[in-house]
Amino acid sequence: MPALHSITEGQGPVIVLSHALGCDLHMWDEVAALLKDRYTVVRYNQRGHGQSPASDAAFGMHDLAQDAAELIAALGRGPVHFAGVSMGGMTAQALAALHPDAVQTITIANSAAQYDAAARQGWQARIDTVRAQGVAAIAEGALQRWLSPEFLAAHPARVAQMRAALVRIPAEPYAQACAAVAGISLHATNPGIRCPALVIGGTLDFATPMALSEEIAAGIPGAELARIDAAHISCVEQPQAFAQLLDGFIQRG
Repeated sequence: MPALHSITEGQGPVIVLSHALGCDLHMWDEVAALLKDRYTVVRYNQRGHGQSPASDAAFGMHDLAQDAAELIAALGRGPVHFAGVSMGGMTAQALAALHPDAVQTITIANSAAQYDAAARQGWQARIDTVRAQGVAAIAEGALQRWLSPEFLAAHPARVAQMRAALVRIPAEPYAQACAAVAGISLHATNPGIRCPALVIGGTLDFATPMALSEEIAAGIPGAELARIDAAHISCVEQPQAFAQLLDGFIQRG
């Protein structure tokens, strides 16, 4: 896999930030601005997103974890603090299980460890729609899941930026990423994670409800569970609260 596109800012301990499906590294703009005075903040685009190249072949969550491990190795500053939202949080779970030497801590926000049959059917329907009609066909529904109605109404410029990043993704890489997310079985490997873990659930998150964060926290030995009053992309909706949770967790470690 060719190198992923990334941006590095700040100084101090290294935090690597991994974005959600359909987003790009700019999902983290506000959080990065809040953290870069105390940390070296590395944001990257997952394969097929933003300026990172797409994969020709189908891939799974283990491949996204391998991408992250290679990025961390290339930085030469490991082990790092790794934080991800949604697909990025799944990447964090897989990375800590498969490459424990790469991470000092992990933060898993608005994510899941597994999906039931009904949810997987929903993912397949989205894949079929995107392959038939393109990513723009699912953009409005994605934004409604990502952000609360209040945020959507109050921040039109930020919402437009996120929509633009989504619809720029070619259909096939987006469909492959959906399949990687739908196929997760991280509950099987999470009990083997040994690094400190923070799990953040959104009280307004209907895409990955709080119960899914509770399941992740219960499956990782010693994991902390925190709540944030936000919908699915909590780091955009509540960047100050997100940055404080992440910073506090790392400082306690």
